[in-house]
Amino acid sequence: MSEADRVRLRAAALALQDDGVRDKPDAKANVFADLGSPVSPLRPRASVATSSSSSSGSAKSPVPSNAGMAGGRRHSGELVADCNPPRMTGHRRCGSGPLIFSGGSSGGSGGGGGDRGSTASSPMLNALPTGNICPSGRIPAAAAAPPPPRSRPDVLGSGTGHYGHGSIMRGAGMAPARSSIDSPSSLGHSSRSPSSSPASGGSLQEVTRLGNEWYKKGKYAEALRHYERAVSLCPESAACRGNRAAALIGLGRLADALHECEEAVRLDPASGRAHSRLAGVCLRLGMIDKARRNFTQAGHLQQSDPAEWQKLQEVEMHLGRSTDARKIGDWKSALREADAAIAAGADSSQLLLALRSEALLRLHKLEEAELTLASLLKLDVALPLSLTAVKLSGMLAESYVHIVRAQVDMALGRFEAAVAAAEKARDLDPGNAEVGMILNNVRLVAKARTQGNDLFKAAKFSDASIAYGEGLKYDPLNSVLHCNRAACWSKLEKWERAVDDCNEALRIQPNYTKALLRRAASYAKLERWADCVRDYEVLRKELPSDKEVAEALFHAQIALKATRGEDVSNMKFGGEVEIVTNVEQLRAAIGSPGVSVVYFMSAMNQQCTRITPSVNTLCTECPSVNFLKVNVDSSPLVAKAENVRIVPTFKIYKDGVKVKEMICPTLHVLSYTVRHYSVSSS
Repeated sequence: MSEADRVRLRAAALALQDDGVRDKPDAKANVFADLGSPVSPLRPRASVATSSSSSSGSAKSPVPSNAGMAGGRRHSGELVADCNPPRMTGHRRCGSGPLIFSGGSSGGSGGGGGDRGSTASSPMLNALPTGNICPSGRIPAAAAAPPPPRSRPDVLGSGTGHYGHGSIMRGAGMAPARSSIDSPSSLGHSSRSPSSSPASGGSLQEVTRLGNEWYKKGKYAEALRHYERAVSLCPESAACRGNRAAALIGLGRLADALHECEEAVRLDPASGRAHSRLAGVCLRLGMIDKARRNFTQAGHLQQSDPAEWQKLQEVEMHLGRSTDARKIGDWKSALREADAAIAAGADSSQLLLALRSEALLRLHKLEEAELTLASLLKLDVALPLSLTAVKLSGMLAESYVHIVRAQVDMALGRFEAAVAAAEKARDLDPGNAEVGMILNNVRLVAKARTQGNDLFKAAKFSDASIAYGEGLKYDPLNSVLHCNRAACWSKLEKWERAVDDCNEALRIQPNYTKALLRRAASYAKLERWADCVRDYEVLRKELPSDKEVAEALFHAQIALKATRGEDVSNMKFGGEVEIVTNVEQLRAAIGSPGVSVVYFMSAMNQQCTRITPSVNTLCTECPSVNFLKVNVDSSPLVAKAENVRIVPTFKIYKDGVKVKEMICPTLHVLSYTVRHYSVSSS
């Protein structure tokens, strides 16, 4: 064929492509019928007569055959023609249209060439390098639009099925779909689109909604769990921090709530609600200055609550009055004003609770002082009180708390703990004179108590009393030292002095059991039986199971009766209920001197079953009273003789004469009546 004919045929092929063949989508190619494998190489064909695979409407190659290419090799992915003329071998990408040339023979016009042995030989002059997409070797126009994206794009890669210099893979290299919720660190930035925010996915709103529902029900722990999830989703959100703070306040975790409120204000300084909530927490903690600043800021943002301002002013006023009363030793006023400040809103102020505890201590209400101190120490407030910038008589507030603790511990006999607390106060406020003085006194008192105890154990009672007296010079209100010195006077048989020290100890600490025991024993030695019985009766109520106290009370009652001229010859120490089975036994029992209580009961009666344990307790608590029990089921003649028809029935006899009868009494009435006749008989 002449060169002119060859040029004419090529022009005709190009004209067909310009008619739309290049951009026409391929039909479903059977070459990709096997989609089970991610790599789907083209299959070898039996014969190829055109340049297209199976696409309808593709142009046939006008290039004449070349004898030098006949009988080319066949291998997987290679297109080989059965006809004799040489031609450019290639393949189409699925759905793309253009050919991918993988090389072929080059020759001049009419130039023959032998079998090259491979289709990967040098490209023809009018073809692009292997791997580029070009229809029939023609470079497409620069302005041509790219093919539309497909749901499963074909990717040129380096798969296992070799075709030319590349493989065709479906879906290779595709990244997994991203979640619509980014990591917490990326939230809250304006560069993120709304779709990447957790709120747009509903998670943030959902956990917040659930937290709000629990909060409204008062289930603050459950609410906190959801609010913490919201904070983890959006840690830079002032609203999420504020919600978490509200739940923490409900749980009484004010230190954590304070931190969250401060974070909310930092994240959104223009939030009046954040400033108002922070001010409220500071008010409860007694941080007056910080509360005022944040209330003021909230007011500038039109979110100030007048009621909260009123609380702040009341707390500040009562706190000032309480500290002024402390300076002059007006402990009643100090206690009253401290209670008023706490009631006004500063319910978790360690400073006010310490003031209250010290006032109670000075008013000889040691138990209440200890309870107040215990509630102070249980507060969930892990922050230094020096942040409040409050001083009490020049003493830092945090140091003052430890000083009060030292004084309460000292009054309760916890000397080592008192020294440790005072030393802690000194470490916090080393330059304060009052702190140094109290620490010195605490150390001297603790030393005197140790020396006195050692001397007492060595039976050097006189020296021990002197040592305890030295301690009382530095702490005159130490009930433990007074009681210890009373023990020394008892050993020295100085009963009056023992009573005096016990009286002082009980004045400071009214429920001091050990001092009461020593005073009762001293009264017995002084034969002050009425006073002795009175002390032992108090001890009997406090120690109902103590048999030694019960027996001491019984002997004191006998001695008191004897001084009054009563017959006590047949009185015996009680403690057990005597069972009566006949009339003669009953008559003998109730005829003895003193008070007898006869309990008529039935084992089948429920009320008797309930009250019987209380009768046994009364018998133990009132050893001078003779308790008798009659079972009406087993001893009906006794019940008939006493005309008892209803149980439980109680009859009280004094020196053989009936003074009281009670049918089905309440436990309170029974106890009161028995104790009344027990005391009157003494």
